Amino acid sequence: MGVPVVRGWQDTKTKGSNNMGSLVIALALLMIGMPIGLAFALVIILGNAHWDLAGYTLGELPFDVIILSPLIAIPLFILVGELMNRSGLTRSIVELASFTLYRLKAKLGYVLILASGLMGAITGSSVATVAAMGGTLGAEMRKRKYPAEYAAALNAATGLLGVFIPPSIPLILYGSIVEVSIKKLFLASMLPGLLCLIGFACVHMWRSKRLPTESMDAEPAKQGMGSSNQQSLVGGVKKWKIMRDLPALALPVLVLGSIYGGIATPTEAAGVAALYALLITFMRVETPIKQSIQGLNGAVMVGAAILTIIAFTSILNRALVLEQWPQAIAAGTVALTDNPLVFLLIVNAILLLIGMFMETNAATMLMGPLLAPAAHAYGIDPVQFGVLLVMNIEIGLITPPLAVNIYVAQKINSANLLPMLKELIPFFCVTSMVLIAVTFFDPLTTWYRYLD
Repeated sequence: MGVPVVRGWQDTKTKGSNNMGSLVIALALLMIGMPIGLAFALVIILGNAHWDLAGYTLGELPFDVIILSPLIAIPLFILVGELMNRSGLTRSIVELASFTLYRLKAKLGYVLILASGLMGAITGSSVATVAAMGGTLGAEMRKRKYPAEYAAALNAATGLLGVFIPPSIPLILYGSIVEVSIKKLFLASMLPGLLCLIGFACVHMWRSKRLPTESMDAEPAKQGMGSSNQQSLVGGVKKWKIMRDLPALALPVLVLGSIYGGIATPTEAAGVAALYALLITFMRVETPIKQSIQGLNGAVMVGAAILTIIAFTSILNRALVLEQWPQAIAAGTVALTDNPLVFLLIVNAILLLIGMFMETNAATMLMGPLLAPAAHAYGIDPVQFGVLLVMNIEIGLITPPLAVNIYVAQKINSANLLPMLKELIPFFCVTSMVLIAVTFFDPLTTWYRYLD
């Protein structure tokens, strides 16, 4: 375990240093809203006099880190999500979910939950799932008299399924930097993700009893639709439409099946998924070249931002290793308690707080290498710990003040913030209960071992 070995480091520079200034400065810059990559770069430049890093090292190390094979999967999965939205595959996922759940009352809520789970099984991004599902279903839910604040809260919460259900970009980051099998991390996160999905559905079932289901289950007749067309929109799609939308359902099967079947690595599966999504784009849209270029542009912008964070965070992580922060944390926690469960509870509290203030990928890259050695000292399975770490940080996406999922869902669904936060409480409780279950019952994340 540990930070990947890269060229240019002199590991004997600052042994035993107690300097906390670098991390404090980094956290302060992030809290005042400085762009994440710039904040870490500035900390590295200011701290270089202390670390005494060679100039060529600062140029080579970011590149050495981001060309690691597992990290290539990140921009590829982002590209898949962009192409899905532009080719109509996202809408197909919604229609397939609607067809499956058409007999339920307040069905669009269940559709949103299931479609977010399917979206998460393709893109691995929480915010992307919120944006795609909110943009597709948000207006429809408001038209059918769903309270905007409840629709936004459900949208924000189900966006977490984009990470809890594999593949997951933060888990790829954790596995890469801490050197843990990404395939095992994906398998380990599957049951917690499904538990969250079921929990969200139970909350919606309870909440729907107080919603105007008569309005929500009926499509307005003023649009001039016949009864068969209304049933197609509200209750699902016809058989020929299902056949047209099957490629959308085949994509998560292609991604996850190839990974768990041992046919492809996560990076290779992401590449195949990107080619598949590109092919579908050419088959389904009138201007495939234009849509493909727009999708590539969007993926490049988002992917470059994430990889910039990774590059500079990895340098800061390595500097903290040189200052022996992981060793100090491990020694301090062991001195505090010798009980692994108490340690995990302390870590949960710390990570929940970090997730409230830091961007997900940056927090994963920063806290993973710092805390993983301490978890190893307690004999905690690194796969279980990776899932715990990512779940804690992801819950921060629905916990102010940062809470990116909340703000994206609020904007898309035109909701008022304070009533929306009240509607989010039951969903926060669900994710917290699943987190506690994962903490105290490790078979939820190590079940895949029984398959061997």
